Amino acid sequence: MQKSGKADKKNVFFLAEELLKSDYCEEAYIAFDWAYQVREQYTEDDFPVFEHWIENYVNNWAKCDTLCNHAVGSFIEEFPEFVDNLKTWAKSDNRWFRRAAAVTLVLPARKGLFLPEVFAIANILLTDKDDLVRKGYGWMLKEASKPHQQEVFEYVMRNKKEMPRTSLRYAIEKFPPDLRAEAKILTTL
Repeated sequence: MQKSGKADKKNVFFLAEELLKSDYCEEAYIAFDWAYQVREQYTEDDFPVFEHWIENYVNNWAKCDTLCNHAVGSFIEEFPEFVDNLKTWAKSDNRWFRRAAAVTLVLPARKGLFLPEVFAIANILLTDKDDLVRKGYGWMLKEASKPHQQEVFEYVMRNKKEMPRTSLRYAIEKFPPDLRAEAKILTTL
């Protein structure tokens, strides 16, 4: 498994897949952490592997977030040409793909990256009926607000009539009290 002191990605992905087959959360966490540990070896060919894992092994929010926040988020930062695939995920019938579309951008958004894509994904998920998807895109907006507070505030103000309370609450959580209070006021026009 070792090549000059580094784990070989092919073997790591193989072992991760074997762990994922158990459907135990603890083994999924190990598998997804291993996948993240070899992020310096990622290639464009790894995107279908991540999609396969979401489709076949992600069946709760914790697995979704563990895989997507770290491994998939790092992949998207390394290969930004794949970010548009997240918009396709956001339109999926599979709730975990929809949540994955948002939570994949949580850490990149915190760094100020992909703001247009953050808003595009939030637009797609704006009225999603699934509470876990709502929380996921609200979290993405909250992280994007750290480097882009004014832009996220304006987005929230434009969309607060349609935005579910859960998403709104997450999105404005780190705003200063005055902006948070303004965002909570619902207009009745």
